[in-house]
Amino acid sequence: KSHHPRAIEAAIKYFLTQAAASTLLLFSSMINAWHTGQWDITQLNHPMSSLLLTTAIAMKLGLVPFHFWFPEVLQGSPLTTAMLLSTVMKFPPITILLLTSHSLNPTLLTTMAIASAALGGWMGLNQTQIRKVLAFSSISHLGWMCIILIYAPKLTLMTFYIYCIMTGAIFLTLNTTKSLKLSTMMTSWTKAPMLNTTLMMTLLSLAGLPPLTGFLPKWLIIQELSKQEMTAPATIIAILSLLSLFFYLRLAYYSTITLPPNPTNHMKQWYTNKPANTLIATLSSMSTLLLPLSPMTLALI
Repeated sequence: KSHHPRAIEAAIKYFLTQAAASTLLLFSSMINAWHTGQWDITQLNHPMSSLLLTTAIAMKLGLVPFHFWFPEVLQGSPLTTAMLLSTVMKFPPITILLLTSHSLNPTLLTTMAIASAALGGWMGLNQTQIRKVLAFSSISHLGWMCIILIYAPKLTLMTFYIYCIMTGAIFLTLNTTKSLKLSTMMTSWTKAPMLNTTLMMTLLSLAGLPPLTGFLPKWLIIQELSKQEMTAPATIIAILSLLSLFFYLRLAYYSTITLPPNPTNHMKQWYTNKPANTLIATLSSMSTLLLPLSPMTLALI
């Protein structure tokens, strides 16, 4: 609800976090200009300005340890606003991240990426609010994007695009079925069984299961990390993805398999005609069937 205390709190938290991150970004540029005489943030030479820039971008994106604001902001926002915060509003910091990838501290970025994948998977296990689950899912995916950034920026961009498609499909589906908690997710099957089936497939794609679209970015990231002789980080982040897989399977189980007891005799709700949403159909199809086209997308970026 608009003007709800939770929504106002979420808006203030988002504003203060983004303002602080922007201040750190400017401060990083000022320190670099003070020492080198250049305002170009894509080529930072001073270690302090590089550290501040990494911190500022991590705060804007919601990487660990600057992730605390993101689940709370998503929980206090409507589903459409939460979708925009998870996808569209991450475009500017991801763009800055790609432009300044040569100036960032690689050890710090890899550490934050592994911590994000670990904490995103761990914190999402016991959540009952779907928006919080998707917030920790976003933190986990950002870990995958950041660990490969230094070595293959195009792969980071492709992973982000595919993540946006899958997350957009999930949020739009949840907005249609009005599901905010796992308990309401169970009852939504009786209203739109086909929509819930596509939701299950999209969730499994977001988990990175093989025949679906979400599998390819994780496969390519692990392959690239192995080429760069980063076998230990590749192994760790692959094992940590099992944590995320657990709560994605839990969501998929609640959305399609679990049906609440309903002994009353009434006309089944799915016989009523509902208008088809073309955007949900398109995004869900791309989330599940884009695997053969993904290498071509990587070549075009």
